[in-house]
Amino acid sequence: MSFADYPAQLQVIQLLQRSLERGRLGHAYLFSGSDLDELEGVARALAKTLNCLQPRRGAGGAAIDCCDACLPCRKIDHGNHGDVHWVRPEAKSRVVKVEAMRDLIREVNLKPIEAEHKVAIIAGADRMNASSANAFLKTLEEPPARSVLILLSTDPQYLLETILSRCLRLSFAGSPLRPLDDEQRAWLEAFAQMAGEGRQGLLGRYQLLGTLAAHLSARKEALTTDLEAKSPLSQYSDLETDARERMEEELKAAIEAEYRRQRADLLAALQWWLRDVWLLALQCDQALLAYPALAAHSGKVAGRIPPEAALKNLEAIEETQRILHTNAQEALALEVGLLKLAL
Repeated sequence: MSFADYPAQLQVIQLLQRSLERGRLGHAYLFSGSDLDELEGVARALAKTLNCLQPRRGAGGAAIDCCDACLPCRKIDHGNHGDVHWVRPEAKSRVVKVEAMRDLIREVNLKPIEAEHKVAIIAGADRMNASSANAFLKTLEEPPARSVLILLSTDPQYLLETILSRCLRLSFAGSPLRPLDDEQRAWLEAFAQMAGEGRQGLLGRYQLLGTLAAHLSARKEALTTDLEAKSPLSQYSDLETDARERMEEELKAAIEAEYRRQRADLLAALQWWLRDVWLLALQCDQALLAYPALAAHSGKVAGRIPPEAALKNLEAIEETQRILHTNAQEALALEVGLLKLAL
């Protein structure tokens, strides 16, 4: 696929194409958006454009899109181009490991063998642990000549600030409303029903806090059990001490990273429900609701509070999310956030 296959991202792609036309393509980019597959597709199209034998050219003669048919384009599509390198999180741990990052750094620092540019693409860059992020940082600070580094993330808030500050960030449009799994959907429905029909005031909010804390605890317990079962630690009892300690640290990091992602998704779903409450408080059309099936519960809450209070609920959840992205204590951050809600 080429840039032309992403019409919904025309504005961002035009920014890239203007940089290509002017010969001012950055050394390091962060592509962020809600659809990782789409981010990978655009990154792949950029890699093909930089290496294409028959590109579409702009007014100044510079390549601004790939032909999507020549040998380099086909090789990039099939993942076997010698100058285009990918790193993805490990299938089991869901972490970008430091060994993979070091391999990537070594490849990027070699001279191109098939084309003019080396392209390194890190899919799920927010899955880098501290070791892999720090290993990559020096390369990001001093990129090799004729190299382009592209980080892809659906959760850029988890990237180190030192990484973020060294990348040109391009945000891709897309619906931030992610589909809920069965457990999330059931929990949100129970939460909305309790908010709509339950006790009001301080006691009611503590009851809601209890349901949220219990659900998060259950998710983390299930996640821990799942990742521990998939870890080599459960399969090999004769590992050397150093290897075991390293794997234990990686497993711990993987559990924490995945739990934070699931927690963020759950709070995002709660924020969208509170948005529904706000819209109903404003007496907007129900066709605008993110969760129309919960309209009866949302409407009960909206009928009790003014639009101004409903809007402050959204601000409170946003602030809670920001606090949780730091090293703040989870229980305290959630308690403060939910106690601010007017329900």
